Amino acid sequence: MSIKKLPDNVIKLIAAGEVIDSFTAVVRELVENSLDAKASRIVISLYPESWSLQVADNGEGMEEEDLLMAIQPHTTSKITSTDDLTKIHTLGFRGEALHSIAQLADLNITSRVKDSCGWEMITHQTQVIKCYPKAIAVGTIIHVSNLFGNIPLRRQVNPEFKKQLKSISILISELALCHPLVTWQLFVDDKLIFHISGNNNLTKIFPQLLKTVKYSDLEERDITLNTPYENNLSSLKLVLGMPDRVSRPRNDWVKIGVNGRVVKCPELESPIYSTFHRTLPRDRYPLIFIHLQTSPRQIDWNRHPAKAEIYLDNVDFWQETIKENIEQIFKLTDNNLSTKFENKRVEKIFKVAENKAIYNVDNLPQEIEENQDNLGLINLQVIAQARNTYIVAEHSEGIWLIEQHIAHERILYENLKNQWQIVNLENPIILNKLLPKQVENLGNLTLDIDCFGEDLWAIRSIPSALLNRADCLDALIELSWGGDIDSAQVSIACRTAIRNGTKLTIKQMQNIVNDWKMTKNPHTCPHGRPIYLSLEESSLYRFFRRHWVLGKSHGIETPKESKK
Repeated sequence: MSIKKLPDNVIKLIAAGEVIDSFTAVVRELVENSLDAKASRIVISLYPESWSLQVADNGEGMEEEDLLMAIQPHTTSKITSTDDLTKIHTLGFRGEALHSIAQLADLNITSRVKDSCGWEMITHQTQVIKCYPKAIAVGTIIHVSNLFGNIPLRRQVNPEFKKQLKSISILISELALCHPLVTWQLFVDDKLIFHISGNNNLTKIFPQLLKTVKYSDLEERDITLNTPYENNLSSLKLVLGMPDRVSRPRNDWVKIGVNGRVVKCPELESPIYSTFHRTLPRDRYPLIFIHLQTSPRQIDWNRHPAKAEIYLDNVDFWQETIKENIEQIFKLTDNNLSTKFENKRVEKIFKVAENKAIYNVDNLPQEIEENQDNLGLINLQVIAQARNTYIVAEHSEGIWLIEQHIAHERILYENLKNQWQIVNLENPIILNKLLPKQVENLGNLTLDIDCFGEDLWAIRSIPSALLNRADCLDALIELSWGGDIDSAQVSIACRTAIRNGTKLTIKQMQNIVNDWKMTKNPHTCPHGRPIYLSLEESSLYRFFRRHWVLGKSHGIETPKESKK
């Protein structure tokens, strides 16, 4: 490592760095430097009453000459020329962090590189007070004291520490996701607040950050791919909470990381929301983290002072890649069925209005088995129906209970999405006493509706799924309270799906299961309710206390016992 001052032409091209205005800003700058120094352990200690903090790491460290240069403006070891701005591999590159902090606080920096002596430097407002040898392990410890002591007003306008602690926790959690090999510790007044250790496993980090999320709620995908840019080899890591197992009450855990840092990127968020559409309950949001690593030439970090926003090349490619991989995780394949999934207690019974109408399920469209095999979908063999509500199907690793109504609802909804069609009626359907908003909603569905007299309206076209249905009029009234085609498709699918309480034959149920397996989002219905309950064989073994070794639990005496 060799820290040098940047040339003036490079300084002029760099966007102004973020103002150091809080504990969070100081922690961000220091931990990013630690990560750039290849640290695998970072400890942050905060002392709010004394306006001081410390960041310690086991990174590569700095020599004496580097220490003395580090607090000078625009000094860095990460870039040297304007050409380097297009190939930034590090989190920092402006050379302003330590200088900006040194202007607002007193610094005590102790550092040592491998096979060398350690050094300690004490500064006051960018002036070096002294620098002398110091025994220390390889790495760097930076102690910041009397923060904003020379600008009392900035202390007054700082948010209360509780809010700052929350923002620091979010910062560390996001960096922990992007750097799963790093172990993190956060102390406040020498009290451990949290400890994160991923051991390079993202799915182990999530439960440490969100106590309500279990390891079994998550699915992970890690792929290497070629981007259409200079034949560049890139990678995509994706961890998501399965929609039938976990969701969020707020839109706070859709996170996208790019080359080691979580950024705001609406262009990459849009395919996530479109793929999760109609898989979660109302007012619930997905839990997902995506980390793409690609050539620095595809990224412009010089867009935002805090580097929170970027310019990314080949956005269309990344959008399609993200969408395809989420859809692959949603598929019911053997690879996606993990033995880590534990059975959950059924907390709610979904009550669906019963209907005595007879539904034709023999003519449900059937997929050819060969096509299902080609897609690698799990082989589910129907063996029974329970309480005229649940389809019982077995596979190589256990038994599933599939609720027939919502599985059929998912099939019909996706068919309607793909084949939405409005057909004309020979004889119009007459509705009366509709409110203006209801008339407007029916028109929004592209239905042909016109006034037929006082408080009467003639419907001259309807969705093809409602054609020849006895409850067509009731369905139209229901649709009139909606407002968009998607809501109408959900309503029609729910009304048309086989009701619970309907007795089905094995063949009929197998038809439903085969078609349901082929849907894009088979885990939940369009309202976000889980469709199936998995009873994996490993869980059944544990419940019934079965073991691979036969013994007392099976009533078999061991040779030693038989001699007695």
